[in-house]
Amino acid sequence: MRSFHVPAIRCQRHSQLDSGSTHSMLISLLRGLAALQVAAAHLRAEVFPGLRELGDPPLAYQLLAFCTAFAHQAVVVFFLISGWLVGGSLLDKFGQPGALRNYAIDRATRLWTVLVPALLLMLAIGAIVGAVDPARADLSAANDYSIASFAGNLAGLQTVLVEPYAGNYALWSLSNETWYYVQFPLLLLAFAAGTRAGRLAAATALVAIAAALPFPITLYFALWLLGAAFSRIRIDCGMATRGLLLVLAVGIPVVFRLRGSGDDLAPASFFLHLAYGLPLLALLSSLQMPYAEHGTAGRLLARGAHWLAEMSFTLYVLHIPLIALLRHLGRQAIGRDRLSPYAAADYAVYAGLLAAIVALSWLCYLLFEARTFRIRRAVKGLFRQAPQRRRTVPATSK
Repeated sequence: MRSFHVPAIRCQRHSQLDSGSTHSMLISLLRGLAALQVAAAHLRAEVFPGLRELGDPPLAYQLLAFCTAFAHQAVVVFFLISGWLVGGSLLDKFGQPGALRNYAIDRATRLWTVLVPALLLMLAIGAIVGAVDPARADLSAANDYSIASFAGNLAGLQTVLVEPYAGNYALWSLSNETWYYVQFPLLLLAFAAGTRAGRLAAATALVAIAAALPFPITLYFALWLLGAAFSRIRIDCGMATRGLLLVLAVGIPVVFRLRGSGDDLAPASFFLHLAYGLPLLALLSSLQMPYAEHGTAGRLLARGAHWLAEMSFTLYVLHIPLIALLRHLGRQAIGRDRLSPYAAADYAVYAGLLAAIVALSWLCYLLFEARTFRIRRAVKGLFRQAPQRRRTVPATSK
């Protein structure tokens, strides 16, 4: 009989962000499944009646409603993984020449390569479904399709100063992400800037931003920071410990959901999300080992996780307007845009709609998000060339 080994926890000088490890494969899988969960949950809410509206819902619909009831938990997973990947990467590079400039370029290109075409596509879909007349421009921030709303959503000001663009309520979480991208380097500078004045300026800016933002955004920054912290932690343990962490990470949100709690990102739910976020991060820290692709199933799992993860951002941003477009086409083609939980065929229609949303998002990914690294290299190239041009200006032209 094997003796129980106490897990060994140690800090690492660098984050483990390599793509060939087990925890990296799991991170990819979580990113993809989280985006798919959000899309499935919102699609179900848009085309089926609410569970509470039905007096005696069929078992099939109860199962569907339960399986698509973890959208907020999926967003928490996004925050944890974002902290791990984005925060961990900056921790590795912080202090190197140009690290903060490259970080700013990386974050801006990551967001805007997807958001700019996505917002324009939302405007086009709004015109198709009759929600907006593009010939009548309105600069009012109260208009979901206004220029002010467009700019505000690009700057992460949705839910702060403007509403989510085009009524795309899923965009609320991008405000959190945008400000976490800003706050994290300020937090590092507040402790590690080269001068006292620099540390004071960074700390002042950090406090001012935190005070100006809605409290839930500031509060959930703590979860994002946990992701960054755990990217530097390695846990050596046995399969029994990993199994326990997996049960906690999966079981706790299921229990909370059955009890009807933790179904938002309000301050009252923070510790509920922390309760499963910690074991999930600990599980990832315990899986920093090479991923062994055991047979066809292992290879398919790795490829499927990578495929879903690559398009997860596009799927998250576009699924709401795509649902609106598909509902519009349903009204035009068959005279209805709602499904019945009592009709077996409508479950197949739901699955087809979800598959169409994934397919259309994949197409948009290929057109835009897949070009992120190319755009990023080009922007960084411009910044590298600028000092060279200034040094080679002829003296007679000054």
